[in-house]
Amino acid sequence: MTAEGFRKLALSFPETAENRHMHHPDFRVRGKIFATLGYPDERWGMVKLTSAQQTRFVLAHPDVFVPANGAWGRAGSTTVNLRAARHSTLLPALDAAWGNVALKGLGTQIRTRTARRRSAARSAARPRRSRS
Repeated sequence: MTAEGFRKLALSFPETAENRHMHHPDFRVRGKIFATLGYPDERWGMVKLTSAQQTRFVLAHPDVFVPANGAWGRAGSTTVNLRAARHSTLLPALDAAWGNVALKGLGTQIRTRTARRRSAARSAARPRRSRS
C-alpha cells in the first residue's frame, strides 16, 4: 500500500475531507479525525479504532497493525505499516475507524433532535391559560 492508496481509500468514505494536523495529512468526517498519514513517519498511517477493534486487527494482521505508543494506543489509535498493508486488510480498518467517528456524531445529532422534538411536543400539549 502506498500513501496515495491510503489517501484514496480514506477519501472514498462519505463526507470525508482531508486536512492537516501536526504537519501531516489527516482524514475527517464531520470535523473529527478517523485516520492520518505520515505518523510517526511517511511509512505509516493511523486509524482510530476502539480498543476491542484494535485487538482484533492486531491479532489478525500483526505485520500491518501496531498499537500507537502511550495513552493514544491504549485508547485504540492503531498505526498501519503501509508497506505490509493491502487493500483487503486496510479497508475494513478504515471502515471501522470512519464508522466510530461518523456514527458517534450522528448519535449525538439524533439525541439532540429527539430532545428538541420531545420538548416541543410537551410545550404544545400543555393547555394554555387564557388571559382574561
